[in-house]
Amino acid sequence: MASLNTLRTRFGIVLTVVIAFALLAFVLSLKTEMGFSGNDPKVGSIDGDKIKYSEYIEEYERVKMQSGASESDPQQAEMLSNAAWQGLFAKHVLEPGFDEAGITVGEAERLSMISGEHPSQALYNVFADPRTGVYDVAAVSDFLAQAETNVQAQRAWNYLNEQAVLERRLGKYLGLVRGGAYVNALEVAQGVEAANHTYRGKLVGRKYAAIPDSLFTVSSSEIKSFYRAHKDRFKQTPSRTISYVVFYVRPTDDDMLAIEKQAKAVGEEFAAADDIRGFVRGNRNGRINERYVSAAQLSEEEADAFFNDRMYGPVLKNDEWIMARVVDRKMAPDTLGIRHIVLPYTQEKLADSLLNALRGGADFAKTAMEYSAYDATAADGGDLGAMPFSAFTGEFSDALAGAKEGDIVKVASGDAIQLIQVYRADKPSKHVRVADISYPVEASAETRRNIHNEAGTFMVNAKGSLESFNEAASAANQIPRTASIAQGAMRVTNLLDSHDIVRWANNAEKGDVSEIFTNNGNYVIAILTDIDDNKYMTVKQATPQIRRLLLRDKKHDYIVKQLAGATLEEQARSLDSQITEFDGLNRSAYYIDRVGVEPRVVGAITTTAEKGVLSAPVKGSLGTYVFVVDEIETQEKQTGEAEKVRAQALIENSMQQWALPVVQQMADIEDMRPTLSLIHI
Repeated sequence: MASLNTLRTRFGIVLTVVIAFALLAFVLSLKTEMGFSGNDPKVGSIDGDKIKYSEYIEEYERVKMQSGASESDPQQAEMLSNAAWQGLFAKHVLEPGFDEAGITVGEAERLSMISGEHPSQALYNVFADPRTGVYDVAAVSDFLAQAETNVQAQRAWNYLNEQAVLERRLGKYLGLVRGGAYVNALEVAQGVEAANHTYRGKLVGRKYAAIPDSLFTVSSSEIKSFYRAHKDRFKQTPSRTISYVVFYVRPTDDDMLAIEKQAKAVGEEFAAADDIRGFVRGNRNGRINERYVSAAQLSEEEADAFFNDRMYGPVLKNDEWIMARVVDRKMAPDTLGIRHIVLPYTQEKLADSLLNALRGGADFAKTAMEYSAYDATAADGGDLGAMPFSAFTGEFSDALAGAKEGDIVKVASGDAIQLIQVYRADKPSKHVRVADISYPVEASAETRRNIHNEAGTFMVNAKGSLESFNEAASAANQIPRTASIAQGAMRVTNLLDSHDIVRWANNAEKGDVSEIFTNNGNYVIAILTDIDDNKYMTVKQATPQIRRLLLRDKKHDYIVKQLAGATLEEQARSLDSQITEFDGLNRSAYYIDRVGVEPRVVGAITTTAEKGVLSAPVKGSLGTYVFVVDEIETQEKQTGEAEKVRAQALIENSMQQWALPVVQQMADIEDMRPTLSLIHI
């Protein structure tokens, strides 16, 4: 029976799952002991089911342990949060829906996923041999044996099974959706015609933008009537609107002079220091680089200093004062072509045996294919290609600095042993390793305090109303910006890491002015200007959009009345417009040269059966047009059979793509995560 330590070596993901479940149980127990269970806030609701924080955090931790993402990265934390929410959606919507539809996974089918006869992707990701990529049934058996006596391992196994079953049920559902897709004979015929027919001709029209809006009147009754008839067009996500100002924290002239003075003073000490490493380590802005670089990889000024035993700098580059000195030198090839074999650190005896065999003439590539644990290169005989010497650090740079073509070296680093063959080594040249100290040009503490005080004065003056906010902004030489925050949004557009602002906006009342938020080093103050919890836009909100549509209709009617004549040329004169020629137009096009994006016009042209006939007016997106088709060219580019296959695949993919989004739209979902001041949200 394999031990957990063995599983650690061969199946790290499994052990991670076990440990993560143990930690999760511990965390949740602490929350209970601290009274959290009696104050378990609502995170939202999915299809009528309340989602509590404890349920959300459990799903979040599960997703985190599977993905390996870091919540210290704001973008990855947001990804984890959204993935957890999708997991809860599956639990509260998909699984009950599958139950109702009779989409199940039988016991025999479940066992076949475990045994490897038809392995699930969820289990494959965990139990596939990392060397071969083959699903390892023995590893499953080993882990199940551990689960008999390890409660956390049992929980991990249960979770993996749940994921595997959900995966299979989802696959069956999507299969049913694809099976419902059907392309009829008419659609096939239209597709063949679209692929095999191109159209050449002329058109004339007039753009709506060329006609003044002032010529027409759109009444409120017309707008209301349109709204009632097309209300579904005006669905929206509930949102909150803020107006905000940003007080940018930038260094003053005095700050820049002070930093320059400090950098030059440190530079004098650095240039005189005998213990370069000690001096750099004693400076909080110091760094000792791990890589060796050649003169060709440096600027002319840097190379001149480093290879002539001088300090580089202090010099201002990209808003930083930089200075550097050489701490070590090596003669090394500029470029190395290498192959490698990667072995676990526990296999040192095997590594020594292989090293002797390779130095005795064994084929390195074949040996790598057979023994290397690193799948990414093993299949290519361990070939890593040509690499600059600067790519190597630590033990690797030491081992390869003096390497010659044909050398084979052994390097132990971290949890692996590598056997490296050098099959290319350029002529050695001088390389240096440097230590540097940098001082960013940034605002001083005093400047930051002053700007914070300005923001504080603004905040006081801005309270009371939107009018007060705007007056305070004008007095502070600030231009307010507007942002709409949709329900479920985690940040404000154009403001990085702005979850605090979103949370405030979701909990504020209309007219409230925020505290001072620190955002990307600057100060932000906002006022909540509107709360819109309606699922539909109001008539007032929709009026500008509706007015544009009605104006387009009225302009179309106006253009049609202007048209006169029996030929395209006569109608062009009636509109005082030029004739535009088109060529090679087919049904799949949406754009017409010198006209624009006009799918309706393209559709009208490519469904024309007669040549030389003046068309009826076509109401496009940008204008109204008439046309004449001069030539219809036919080519056998597509057969009916091939078109049926293409169209069937297209509709199946489309239906599968929209299968889950449609279910989400139909579900009643309230996402309150952005409103809560809790971890992982």
